[in-house]
Amino acid sequence: MAPPPTDLARLLRRTESVVPRRDLEARSGRSLRVKLGLDPTAPAVTLGWGVVLRKLRDFQEQGHTAVLIVGDFTAQVGDPSQKSDTRRRLSEEEVRGYAQAVLTQFKKVLLPEPLEIRYNSEWLAQLKMAEILELASTATVAQLLERGDFAKRYEAKNPISVMEFMYPLLQGYDSVAVRADVELGGSDQLWNLMMGRVIQERYGQEPQVAMTTPLLLGTDGVNKMSQSLGNYIGVDEQAGEMYGKVMSIPDDLMEQWFRLATEVGPSEIDDLVKGWREGSVHPRDAKRRLARSITELYWDAQAAREAEEAFERVFVRHEVPEHIYEVRLPTGDPIHLPSLLRDAGLVKSSSEARRLLTQGAVTVNGLRVEEEKVARKTLAGAVVRIGRRRFVRFSLL
Repeated sequence: MAPPPTDLARLLRRTESVVPRRDLEARSGRSLRVKLGLDPTAPAVTLGWGVVLRKLRDFQEQGHTAVLIVGDFTAQVGDPSQKSDTRRRLSEEEVRGYAQAVLTQFKKVLLPEPLEIRYNSEWLAQLKMAEILELASTATVAQLLERGDFAKRYEAKNPISVMEFMYPLLQGYDSVAVRADVELGGSDQLWNLMMGRVIQERYGQEPQVAMTTPLLLGTDGVNKMSQSLGNYIGVDEQAGEMYGKVMSIPDDLMEQWFRLATEVGPSEIDDLVKGWREGSVHPRDAKRRLARSITELYWDAQAAREAEEAFERVFVRHEVPEHIYEVRLPTGDPIHLPSLLRDAGLVKSSSEARRLLTQGAVTVNGLRVEEEKVARKTLAGAVVRIGRRRFVRFSLL
């Protein structure tokens, strides 16, 4: 069989480090096994994960085999990358639940073939003590302390568990188990990926190429996208929600998001960036293009158009959405609005609803409401808006 054609320029797009690049160039004429390991430590796949997942798809589109490792074992150990303290261990049940949630979302980004999906508990949970000791012998404490986050914690006298030292070794053993030719990861994973090269050599394998992608900043424009920080957009969020969230990001984020989170061509991005910086392109129009591109990538062109139309209707023309969630009003008068909003699933708690009322973030038929008790006739048939994107219409029983 002839080797798959390889477009190196495409593979190198949106990458930060390729080590060693000459090895990737030398191997580009053969079928490669391209590994990406992701630990299921939360239920959503974010646009940040989408950056490296789409890089894996780039390899798939050129005929190479994507080896997606669901780190159900390593998730219980905990990746210490960019951590200043020992992180809480997740239980097996928590990890299993997260793994089931993210797997469907992974498939939303990747092609169904050529693809292998593996769980690293297949091999890591089966290691005997002698094998674990053999793996531990592949690195010295001095080598592990060269890693930036470990070095900072050691200098600050913050505790580092032996288990955390094992994490990069376990990740490297994954590469041995699947015989990876290339391993992908975010830029914060370069040290781990390089350790994988060391471990593969110790086990008699040709060391993998380490390829990293930049970290996508979150919607706050300050920190990397993270579910724990809440500054994320999930690839499985509804098209309208996705579009609206992109439209709310700081203007300063647009260039990075265009380059990392869309398939818009580099020349068009250059023109857009130049245009809004010089004033010939309004930032709002550029952001519409960004929101449409991201929404289309994870849904389709029609869903993106509908999301854009809905956004324009609500946030530009200040009209009521075409489709509104409808809730029946309970009996009794007056009605306790915080409890009603909580029971309707529009807020997490009555205290959150009270806070939103105090902040003036709740309106009834366009009029701000701050009172907790509202007459039933006032709410009957009324459109209630909570914050920027939550709407509900109440009707009588």
